This record gives sequence, C-alpha cells and structure tokens, in this order.
Amino acid sequence: MNTCIYEVEGNVATITLNRPEKLNAINDEMIQDIFECLWRIENDDDVWVAVLAGNGRAFCTGHDLVMSGGDKADPVPGAPTGTTDDLYVYLSNLSKPIIAAPHGYALAQGSGLALLCDFRIASDDAQFGWPQVKRGIASISGPTILTQYVPFGYALMMLMTGEFITAEEGHRVGLVQEIVPRDKQMDRVYEVANMITQNAPLAVRTIKKAAVTGRAIPDFAERVKNSSALAKTIKDSEDTKEGLKAFAEKRVPTFKGR
Repeated sequence: MNTCIYEVEGNVATITLNRPEKLNAINDEMIQDIFECLWRIENDDDVWVAVLAGNGRAFCTGHDLVMSGGDKADPVPGAPTGTTDDLYVYLSNLSKPIIAAPHGYALAQGSGLALLCDFRIASDDAQFGWPQVKRGIASISGPTILTQYVPFGYALMMLMTGEFITAEEGHRVGLVQEIVPRDKQMDRVYEVANMITQNAPLAVRTIKKAAVTGRAIPDFAERVKNSSALAKTIKDSEDTKEGLKAFAEKRVPTFKGR
C-alpha cells in the first residue's frame, strides 16, 4: 500500500491519503488502497470509528488528470476492487462511523469522498469545489452527492461555475459541520472520534444505518418503522444490557461491541 497510510490507535482507525507531491490526486493505485483500508475498517472488530485525512498541503484534489495509473499491488484476499464509482458506493455503505478531516483543497472526487463520510471537521484553510466544467468534464460526485447535502440550486451553481468555496461558506450551507484552525484540526477530529468510541458501537452503527437507509424512504411512517425494526436488532445485545446496568449503578459503562 503506497498511496495511503493506515493506522489504528485504540478503537480509531485513520486513513491518510499519501500522494502529497500530487496534492493527493486519485490514481488507480490510490482507489485500490482506499478500498483496502475501508475493508480493513469494516472487518476489524476492534475498529469502532474511522478518520479520513490527507497528507501535505491538500486533502485531495480529485482525479489525477495527468496519470491515472500507478503500480497496483495484488489486492488483499477478500478486499473489494473497482472504479471510483464503485468506491463511492462502498464508502456510502460503510457500517462504521467515519469522519472526514478536509484541509487545503478538497476538490471533485476529493470533495465527493469527504461528503460520503458521516460528517466533516474542516480546517480554516479548506476550499471545496467541483471544477470539472473548466476542463470540459462532467462530474459524477457533484450531481449525485453534493446535491444531497446542500440546497439544490446552490449545488448547481457550484457545479456549473466550477468556482471554489471557503470552509466558512461550506459551513454556512451545511457542507461542513465544524471549522477548526489548521494546527488544531486533528486534535479536534480525534477528540470527537474518541467521544464516539465512548458510546456503544452497535448503537452508533444502528443509528447510522437507520439514518442512511431512511433517506431513501419518502413516507414518514415507513421511516419510523425502519428505525424501529433496526433498533430491535440490538435491544438484547450485551452492550444494551451493560449500558442500562451502568446507568442504574451510576457508573461509566464498559462496552464491547457485542
């Protein structure tokens, strides 16, 4: 794995995009490496929360328009492979919470990956944009992802002009949830990640699944039914029993993800 750094500390895994000399532009090798990292997160019971960050001056400037290849290693047995489109779908279905930490440029596919994380804690120097129209290219992530997170007309204005927006503007329209000074960004990201790890992981994942699947259910009563059915799947879990017992005993619970 050459284009990503994968690290686990405690119950938090970090994927760091690692082509700093190319501003973390995505080539074929990086697509495979991100797939492998996400697969590890999904299949490691000790990982409860993930972080997606970028090394160097930018989070990710999107598809590498100069070179889309790279020396691919043989995929890890069982790990998925595919195109960027497949990667979008895989990331959107990740069961565990994942936080994006965009800084510098987060453009095109880079912004798409950030938006497919559960929420974004951006540095104050972050800029977001889908500049494909300036190169005669039609975006995939912009029309399918950006339009679901910010007002529809605002998304189209960004996509049709190709202009960038600041972290402050992104926060105003809901693209990012928090802005932190660059030198404090990762401290805050891990602070929030560790806050999540203090909670019952099965409950966190169930809430995420209910929220994500509920977006596709137009009828409110059906959304309630969907959330209720998912909540019932963990009501007899060890973590639920531990959480209720700890509450009664006025102590901090010890969750195990079971």
